Amino acid sequence: MSLAEHITAALQLPTTVVNMYLDDLTDAELLVRPAESMNHIAWQLGHLIQSEHMHVSQVAPDAMPALPDGFTERHTRETAASDEPGDFLSKAEYIQLMHEQREASSKLLATLSDEQLSQPAPEKVNYLGPTVGCIFAGEATHWMMHAGQWAVIRRQLGKAPLF
Repeated sequence: MSLAEHITAALQLPTTVVNMYLDDLTDAELLVRPAESMNHIAWQLGHLIQSEHMHVSQVAPDAMPALPDGFTERHTRETAASDEPGDFLSKAEYIQLMHEQREASSKLLATLSDEQLSQPAPEKVNYLGPTVGCIFAGEATHWMMHAGQWAVIRRQLGKAPLF
């Protein structure tokens, strides 16, 4: 298997987990916090979507579809404290954007050789790891880390554990 194929396989589990965790949640339930002053799912989805967009754009600036106007500004550290439904998108909108961004990431990843994936990561995003491949692999970890918080929210809402 190539590095790209390994990374693509690693991205499958978080994508599946995220989709399953979101499947039976309502828009209102996306605003439930796992604990006081922790971020709710709506904000986290926006953060994850804009992060993937930014990370992959550092590797290939024109590879990612544009996010809606004002999207990044709606998902900053300052907006994380908001519980106003109108400050966030619907679950359907987040899911659509999530899949659009992941599809573009995967499409780019499939075009990169092992040599390209082994090149140094762009400086702005090298906190994800030292190579270009680490930028893509880091998305799996980032999404799973946040999804772990969603398991807590699901239990607070009385939903059965999925895993």
